[in-house]
Amino acid sequence: MRDAENIREVEALGIDMMGFIFWPKSSRYVSERPAYLPTACKRVGVFVDKHIEQVQRIADDYALDVIQLHGNESPEYVQRLQGRSLIKAFNIASPEDIGQTKAYEGIVDYFLFDTKGKSVGGNGEKFDWSLLSAYDGGTPFLLSGGIGPHDAEFVTAFCHPRCMGIDLNSRFEISPALKDVNKLKGFIKQIRL
Repeated sequence: MRDAENIREVEALGIDMMGFIFWPKSSRYVSERPAYLPTACKRVGVFVDKHIEQVQRIADDYALDVIQLHGNESPEYVQRLQGRSLIKAFNIASPEDIGQTKAYEGIVDYFLFDTKGKSVGGNGEKFDWSLLSAYDGGTPFLLSGGIGPHDAEFVTAFCHPRCMGIDLNSRFEISPALKDVNKLKGFIKQIRL
């Protein structure tokens, strides 16, 4: 999210978290502070293998509530960020990918399960959610990866005791970092019935 008015409109939908991408290779990269930052939902900063000192500085500058790590950050790296709310993302294509979570149990607040693709995230494609039946960890997770406006039925049918929410991104965009508020509004209404 980068556009102040779009941020306000999306925030008004009653969402829980809003993401800001701090990975320069992303088409959604936040290169400068938006004119408005949300106050009614948690601010999530998304980072990919960034130096810890830079992550901490940006987290402070943007008053981030949550740090999402979407790269190859080791458990040791993650432990250095203790004291902050943390999400560790995993790109999923096989049961072996889910096994990677074990090393991060107890050191992050949430996992995020995304689609393994050409990019570290934002591929706009779904993975096989049935793979998550193999996840038996104690850390709650967010479901991500290509969820779009026509997936409300699949989202509401998905059932896992540790699933705490969903990540809506590229399929709800007019262009990178600019959300289609009407699509979001309609989808949220369907899944919150």
